[in-house]
Amino acid sequence: MGKTIIISNRLPVQLQISNGTISAIPSVGGLATGMKSVHSGGDSLWIGWSGLTNEEIPKKLSSTIDNALAEHGSSKVNLSSDEVDGFYFGFSNRTIWPLFHYFLEYSEFELDSWNVYKAVNQKFADAILEKADEDDTIWVHDYQLMLVPQMIREKRPNISIGFFLHIPFPSFEIFRTLPWREEVLEGLLGADLIGFHTYDYERHFLSSVRRLLGLEVSFNDIYQDNRIVKVDSFPMGIDYKKFSDAAKEHEKNTAAQQSDLQQRLNSHKRSTPDAKLILSIDRLDYSKGIAKRLNAFEYFLNKYPQYKEKVRLIILAVPSRSNVPQYQLLKKEVDELVGRINGDFSTVSWTPIWYFYRSVPFENLIDLYTSSDIAWLTPLRDGMNLVAKEYIATRTDKTGVLILSEMAGSANEMNESLLINPNNFEQISDALYQALNMPKEEQQERNAHLQKRLARYNVEQWANDFMSSLQAQKDRDATNVSKRMTDHRLSAVLDDFSKAKKRLLFLDYDGTLSGFHVDPQKAGPDKELYQLLDALNNLENTEMYLVSGRDKETFTKWFLPKKYNMIVEHGVWISQKGGDFRMLENVKNDWMEIIRPVLESFVDRTPGSFIEEKNYSLAWHYRKTDPDFGNLRANELNTVLTSLIANDDLSVLNGNKVMEIKSSNVNKGRATVRVMGEDDYDFVFAIGDDWTDEFMFQELPESTVTVKVGRQKTSALYYIDSIKYVRDLLKRFTD
Repeated sequence: MGKTIIISNRLPVQLQISNGTISAIPSVGGLATGMKSVHSGGDSLWIGWSGLTNEEIPKKLSSTIDNALAEHGSSKVNLSSDEVDGFYFGFSNRTIWPLFHYFLEYSEFELDSWNVYKAVNQKFADAILEKADEDDTIWVHDYQLMLVPQMIREKRPNISIGFFLHIPFPSFEIFRTLPWREEVLEGLLGADLIGFHTYDYERHFLSSVRRLLGLEVSFNDIYQDNRIVKVDSFPMGIDYKKFSDAAKEHEKNTAAQQSDLQQRLNSHKRSTPDAKLILSIDRLDYSKGIAKRLNAFEYFLNKYPQYKEKVRLIILAVPSRSNVPQYQLLKKEVDELVGRINGDFSTVSWTPIWYFYRSVPFENLIDLYTSSDIAWLTPLRDGMNLVAKEYIATRTDKTGVLILSEMAGSANEMNESLLINPNNFEQISDALYQALNMPKEEQQERNAHLQKRLARYNVEQWANDFMSSLQAQKDRDATNVSKRMTDHRLSAVLDDFSKAKKRLLFLDYDGTLSGFHVDPQKAGPDKELYQLLDALNNLENTEMYLVSGRDKETFTKWFLPKKYNMIVEHGVWISQKGGDFRMLENVKNDWMEIIRPVLESFVDRTPGSFIEEKNYSLAWHYRKTDPDFGNLRANELNTVLTSLIANDDLSVLNGNKVMEIKSSNVNKGRATVRVMGEDDYDFVFAIGDDWTDEFMFQELPESTVTVKVGRQKTSALYYIDSIKYVRDLLKRFTD
């Protein structure tokens, strides 16, 4: 059993240099807490940046730092100040962060920053590869390291890799504006499992993969080259017990044991016993909507003037990225708004807003959570927002009201809160009014449901669920009925091939011997393929057949002069040893006049699609259409055709971005079995990539060596990972 390697931008420990000595202090909260169950004992390692640049670390302390981190199961990646500027403050926080939070106007697309981001990601990948063994499990975290999975995969193709994105993944229309969009997607697809907080983020990612990379997506599986990548949602929880227990201990404190902040809060409550405290806690980030929240509060006071001197808004803004220009401007805006609103509404005994620009210790956080009647959290876009969960966890008597933006990831799990659109001041004002007047019984009923859910799906459960899913993905290949064509298995096949007296090879064309093309008429064979087919066709005691759904005119032009054996149009026509094509099946084509107008109507309504007319079949191609729209139209067409041909001897073949209507008594299986009956073959081989080839795999004798190209569900005995391995496999027959 291998170890688990966790990778994040920052390590779960903080380094402190004092008087020439170094100390490592474990971090609290957030990811460090969530990974406690995974990062434990001697079977795990956490790799990340220490928080100190190369320039800040005295050379004589470098080994001391390594030893201090090792005591906490950690290992550092060394970064220079220039690398931190370009990678973290540059591309990560001036490009990805605003873009993924829908602040396109703040996104900077600088090539230099991108190049530093790539280089630093490679540094992280190299640090992992140095420590990783083949049986290890690797879990990469967040937007700073999106290229790392593929960088690891290139060097360790069989290692198990998971990736989790802790921020939103934007819609395709936003993501497509990123100049390096394909590289980011390909970097992420190096993972076996990609996790998001919500299904919406998962859906956006899958849409971008389909539209930008053109990969096949089935439910939440992505078929990429030699692998299936699983995408799923795992809403991150909190350390519920920690917050709940802290709140219970807080209740037991005597007046003397209470913090200064708690005593001030108590004093305020005694002076105005019917007044309510409204709490907002955020990092000072433009995605949190703090400025809009202040404007909404002003709107509320004007709409419901009876609550002047009856409510107080406590805003705790935790400093964040203060060297980034947008954050500096945001702080200035928030400072001015607080000053203006307090100036407009304050009385001798009442200041509407208490504003704190600082971080507070855990003890004071509990003071604020337990003392506030309402938690008001209105991010404009937020991956999760754990503050909402923390507030609910501390409400020991189940009172308190949570007002939460529907743009926060946590809103999907917290429907019992008052969900609002952070841009709708009218709705926000009414929600504040509802919260201030909500009966105690209703508060307790809502919070009872929330607390039960949050206690059950805590941060430890989140981490364990992700790791279990990653392990299941790792086991998926092992439980596949079809076996991977390994070198060992291929050697056995080649041994049987060499001993056979009469051999028969069936080779599919599109998606097997040749890649797909948006225009099927332009996907002709290349010089290398001709050389391979010539070599196979000239083997002694061997018959080779090209088996395809293509029309006989195209194959006549491409292959008839070569005198290859060919079966085309899914088994309607056969040509042997360069002879003219003859019909294998007695089929009709009078039905085409009825079906063609139906397909033409779908071409008219589906830009990019077109009809390919063969002698005895019609094919509707939609490879050039928008992937989502094409799939929608294909499902619609399938329904129409199924009802239209119900009583006719016709069937619909759903291939790779193509739907073909043909006679029901024609398929590749029937054709290949008829060929087998013409001689006594003691070695039969068949290879293909889509479900039209499944007829061959199912109808040929069990002794046939059947090979599927790709990992889709198949009746074939073996599979190979992708088309790029097909020719190498076939060349082995000619060695």
